[in-house]
Amino acid sequence: MKRLFDSGDEFLRRSTWKDLALVKLCLFSLGFLFGTRVPRGRKLGARFLARLVFILTYIPLMGKYISVVMGMRREERLARKAAASE
Repeated sequence: MKRLFDSGDEFLRRSTWKDLALVKLCLFSLGFLFGTRVPRGRKLGARFLARLVFILTYIPLMGKYISVVMGMRREERLARKAAASE
């Protein structure tokens, strides 16, 4: 669990305001899909738009998050090698 929180902290350190705006849009669209009531006639269009926003924001966010996690793992391996060689 500590590694998960550490990777989240590192993601935030490397994020810009644009990344945080994507997080907000992603969460808003997910909340919209699960929690709002839309009249029947407009439900399909609203849900389609919310799904589209979720997908378009989730993919780049997860790409950046995965690169942060991979970078952290790489740094840990280098630190272990340096400690082992001493």
